Amino acid sequence: MNLLVSNSVENQIAHVRLSRPEKLNALTLDTLDQLIETARELRRDTSVRAVVLSGEGPSFSAGLDFGTVMKQPQRLALDLVPRPWRGTNTFQEACWAWRRVPVPVIAAVHGHCYGGGLQLALAADFRITAPDAQWSVLEAKWGLIPDMSGVQALSELVGIETAKRLTMTARIVSGSEAHALGLVGEVSEEPVAAARALALELTSRSPDQLAAAKRLFDRTWHSGPRTTFSRERWEQYFLLAAANTKAAREAALKKAAAVYAPRSRRF
Repeated sequence: MNLLVSNSVENQIAHVRLSRPEKLNALTLDTLDQLIETARELRRDTSVRAVVLSGEGPSFSAGLDFGTVMKQPQRLALDLVPRPWRGTNTFQEACWAWRRVPVPVIAAVHGHCYGGGLQLALAADFRITAPDAQWSVLEAKWGLIPDMSGVQALSELVGIETAKRLTMTARIVSGSEAHALGLVGEVSEEPVAAARALALELTSRSPDQLAAAKRLFDRTWHSGPRTTFSRERWEQYFLLAAANTKAAREAALKKAAAVYAPRSRRF
């Protein structure tokens, strides 16, 4: 299998790159499998503190490579079947697996960010885009709907009218427009550099706190107050007893940089 997703770790920051630049990082079934496996590897690695997700070459990702995918009908049919133990099929898990990684994931977007590529970016915790990047829920062009976790992600980021408009029109918006709409948190001429700077800032915080905060928001964002309050108490209970919390507290009192142990497997 060709390497379509590369991963390197430096200073406790993993940099995951879509590595099919000659095809604008269009997603194949092999790419989806490699995205899932890479996310699983990072989920198990307690030394990793943040992830930057980007694309090599001129684009982040131009979306699904229909020409290649449709040549594998049997495999396609299997990949569309959800796995009951995780509630997603292969297409959905290639994106949602990044929500399961217990560290902040930052998508750095340039060039094309279409269809499945957009849904992958939306599955990150943070998005930084070049102002002239092109964003589109492109599925409408092919008579389809976003089905790689995009509807769930859109519901967390924008209002229902904006989500419907983007989904029904397949309109292409610039990175700056995506920021104005709420799809993106930051615009930068150098999105990868900005993403790495944010990742470095996040490594100054307790890895246990980051994991707990990510899980808390992801599991309660559409919940009622009672469920959210319960989850807050549960997460805080374990944080109060964690060694990394003590390290953060002592460093704050001394006005010094904290030295953290690898993320606890509890988190």
